[in-house]
Amino acid sequence: MSVHQAAELQFERIASEFGSWRAIADHERSPAPAWWWGPAMEVLDETKAMPPELCVSFELPPGSSYGDAAEVLMKALADQTLLSWPDEFPRKFHQPDPA
Repeated sequence: MSVHQAAELQFERIASEFGSWRAIADHERSPAPAWWWGPAMEVLDETKAMPPELCVSFELPPGSSYGDAAEVLMKALADQTLLSWPDEFPRKFHQPDPA
């Protein structure tokens, strides 16, 4: 099975988002965004190895597959009861304290 070029491009974008999201402290990080579900589902069974830079972004060893990265995304989403809004990604929005 070969990863469609559009799916590869989506995963490049998501890898960057995932890295930015993981770089934020847990208590300040927004929930994982719902827009990761579709691309993750699309390549869940894909065995093609990702480029090394994508493996690093997903905190996976070199040679990991697109399916491996999809599992990482699914785990990030699995236990959530809320999803982030686009303007609250990757960091939670905090209301300023009233003066």
